[in-house]
Amino acid sequence: MPADAPEVPALPVTFRPTRTRIVLLTVGAAMFFVITAIALLLENLSAGERSSFVFTALLFFGVLALLSRPKVVADETGVTVVNLTRMRRLEWAEIVRVNLRPGDPWVFLDLSDGTSLPVLGIQPGIAREHAVRDARALRALAESRGTRPDED
Repeated sequence: MPADAPEVPALPVTFRPTRTRIVLLTVGAAMFFVITAIALLLENLSAGERSSFVFTALLFFGVLALLSRPKVVADETGVTVVNLTRMRRLEWAEIVRVNLRPGDPWVFLDLSDGTSLPVLGIQPGIAREHAVRDARALRALAESRGTRPDED
């Protein structure tokens, strides 16, 4: 293995945008508490209006929690990609290449069926170095466990 090649992590391993997740959940909780406090402090609101404030706060928190859901779980048999609303299980042999090009919002997996799968669990947003390190680790795992293009 070349000196600059990333080390293959021990399995199972989970990749997720931790800083982004912390920010989203913190903002969601803060918004929930502020909106709920406003609903309770405003004296002229009826019970239905207070309930609608709390429901709206829960809705905001739910959306931000959904945005914090993406992750990638790699184990001995393959990879589970969890995006916003979908989860997909892939065998190692299905992954041809792991890509994170400059300007990409997240990692893309090139699959053996000719399609590409976005992987929102590794995104350079507010932690670029962390995302690049995770993308390299996932690439090293895919190359060591799956099929890869023939090298000349």
